[in-house]
Amino acid sequence: MKKLIAVFALVLSSALSFAQSGPKIQFAAENNTIDYGTVIRGNDDGLRTFEFTNTGDQPLIITNVRSTCGCTVPSKPTEPIMPGKKGNIDVKYNMSIGRISRTITVESNAVNYENGTVPLRIKGEVVDK
Repeated sequence: MKKLIAVFALVLSSALSFAQSGPKIQFAAENNTIDYGTVIRGNDDGLRTFEFTNTGDQPLIITNVRSTCGCTVPSKPTEPIMPGKKGNIDVKYNMSIGRISRTITVESNAVNYENGTVPLRIKGEVVDK
């Protein structure tokens, strides 16, 4: 019986370890959100950077980055991010006057998010001079 329990524990441990291997993406921004705060139009170019780290054990590939509207233009890394290395996703908002509340969707091979899809958010407000 002890041998059966030991074998079962070993199989379970191996299965859990296997499920956790692969590329993992971890963003530095709290809650995956960048807050522009209140910015004055003309004094800010609207460019912000989401920094992330591949905390997994395989290369991380960002396959697509898209925005909810044309007023926000994201850019993605073109090369795989190796385990332990950092990468950036730049987001440029057009700085039109009003509230900023946009979502950027990152698609990748990360195993720590369902289907490798991560929502990023920008928020804030643009005011006139």
